[in-house]
Amino acid sequence: MNFDQIYDRALSLETLSEEEGFALYGHAPTSELVYVAWQIRQKLHPGNTVTWMIDRNINITNICISACKFCNFHRKVNGDGTYTTTFEEYRTKIEEMLHLGGSQLLIQGGMHPHYGLSFYTDLFSSLKNKFPQVRLHALGPPEIVHIARKERMSYREVLEKLIISGLDSLPGAGAEILCDRVRKEISPAKATTAQWLAVMAEAHKLGMVTSATMMFGHLETLGERIEHLIRLRDLQSIKPTDAPGFMAFIPWPFMSEGTELVRTKTIAPVMPVEYIRTIAISRIMLNNIRNIQASWLTVGRETATVALYAGANDLGSIMIEENVVSAAGASFKLSASAMQQTITEAGFKPQLRMQDYRFIEP
Repeated sequence: MNFDQIYDRALSLETLSEEEGFALYGHAPTSELVYVAWQIRQKLHPGNTVTWMIDRNINITNICISACKFCNFHRKVNGDGTYTTTFEEYRTKIEEMLHLGGSQLLIQGGMHPHYGLSFYTDLFSSLKNKFPQVRLHALGPPEIVHIARKERMSYREVLEKLIISGLDSLPGAGAEILCDRVRKEISPAKATTAQWLAVMAEAHKLGMVTSATMMFGHLETLGERIEHLIRLRDLQSIKPTDAPGFMAFIPWPFMSEGTELVRTKTIAPVMPVEYIRTIAISRIMLNNIRNIQASWLTVGRETATVALYAGANDLGSIMIEENVVSAAGASFKLSASAMQQTITEAGFKPQLRMQDYRFIEP
């Protein structure tokens, strides 16, 4: 296969085939992938601006029936250490976030067996009534599937009710790898590939801002990673013209410390060069998703800043609070000043943004 011809097509923002993507990912020199991805990044985001944001991740509860094999955070209903965040705790955490300059909550929870739609609509309405200026980036396709099944409602009906109660945007949580062979192994009780995509399709029809993710480096093949990217790209291609769809793609490596998955399977850690190649191939394959985010939380500042030269244009949030991947070994921390310093020292200009990538001016 002629890589130069594929590069030329990629640089023209053409849609590459699965075969072409696999060939590049598996065999192209890293330096070439990085160069092409950087050139594409410059086409989509000319200049040297790198975006970032301030938000707080609050977990509704750690009770979850999904029991994913990669998750150390979840607890059974009657297990030790279970909790549901109280409204007073939300209030304290939100006030702390506002003091630090944040304006968005990333609210995620487990698939609680007893919490139906009214629990979430009441929560969102209460938060909006108390803090109308705070944007709610909450739940994810697996929770929407779970609620819809519990309430015997369609995904669209659930999303409409949540939007009315205050939901502003939908995270791309729970995607892992969009391949049912893998999902049956690592998260058998979670939404299937088709269900995850169907929820996002409805969110796009409703005009919601969404994001997409990929947790890689466990049981999937390189080919299945490419399939994942193509499924996201294909869904983005059919969104309504005036809908934002997937505003960003965020890949991160599987964090394995203490997980059931790593106790039962031999899994090699994702090394920095593999992460950089994954960022680059994501930028090359996702020609209709504008923003690629580097996951400093899971790979650290050094690797994340290299990723900015390999197609990424965003470093995500300072993550005032994060519990799930931290429970599996992610230990990196960044303050707002450290985030800006990181971007500046890498040779870029930091730009604070909102979830929909609108810039926040000083």
